Amino acid sequence: MLGKRITALRKEAGLTQEQLAKRLNITRSALSQYELGSRNPDYDLLLKIADFFEVTVDYLLGKPKSESVIKEEKASYNVGDPDLQIAFREASDFSEEAKQQTIDFIKYLKEKEKKRNKTN
Repeated sequence: MLGKRITALRKEAGLTQEQLAKRLNITRSALSQYELGSRNPDYDLLLKIADFFEVTVDYLLGKPKSESVIKEEKASYNVGDPDLQIAFREASDFSEEAKQQTIDFIKYLKEKEKKRNKTN
């Protein structure tokens, strides 16, 4: 699960393995092994990865985000928008994993929109 989470967070941030490895001050090879699950980072690096992506170590290790974290993330979006209200209401019955995937997808779309606006 750790490797999948690191890979997903890296891709969500639009980073290559090389770019993330440089930011974490590790080799690309080591990062690749972490993402593949053939090797695990030490505790200090695990904290560094969590801090870099602004997630908890628990989340990196596979635990879903807590309801309070999900509520905070929802509050950061314009929930006054009727379309978003419908989307959040529909998602309220999702499993924790599906809720997290929905939030991750919204973050992806938000970043994509930011990048598109910067190029225009």
